[in-house]
Amino acid sequence: MDPNPTSTTNRRIAIAVDLSDESAYALRWAVQNYLRPGDSVILLHVRPTSVLYGADWGSTSISDADDGEPTEEIQQKREEDFDAFTASKAQELAQPLVDANIPFKIHVVKDHDMKERLCLEVERLGPNAVIMGSRGFGASRKNAKGRLGSVSDYCVHHCVCPVVVVRYPDDPAVGLAAPAKVTQSDFASGAVVESDAKKDA
Repeated sequence: MDPNPTSTTNRRIAIAVDLSDESAYALRWAVQNYLRPGDSVILLHVRPTSVLYGADWGSTSISDADDGEPTEEIQQKREEDFDAFTASKAQELAQPLVDANIPFKIHVVKDHDMKERLCLEVERLGPNAVIMGSRGFGASRKNAKGRLGSVSDYCVHHCVCPVVVVRYPDDPAVGLAAPAKVTQSDFASGAVVESDAKKDA
């Protein structure tokens, strides 16, 4: 794998998404600041094994469960509805790649352990780097203060390739006007580098 972003070889870049605003921002940041002609992208999404875990990504009706445990038929219907919702949101999320004519594919897997499964899929797919939001993946931004979320922190320390973590700005409407804060973990050198357009006061 080639961790050097200035290399002339075509790269495969994985962008880990959880269909949140944070991952949408990270994808737009990648299009504007990281991806280059010749790159191909894998949108990597780990979909929870239970649809109830997906409440952060959109409303999922649980009215059928009001009278007790859902039947197998109801649960199957929920799974199908959530699969369709996930596919629709992933296509919507990918629009910046379409607009920039960057080839991509959407890779969705189901697992209850998002952190470990992301790292396993990265190892299996063999991208040159992974880009992801600093938080999201079901985590709250409350009192985040720029710290990594548990999923991104786990991936920084366990993925087999460099991981670029894009901080979600306080004002996402203007956040792409200047470089976002990035933490890059390069396991070839073992270094963790942080850069920011302007330091926190």
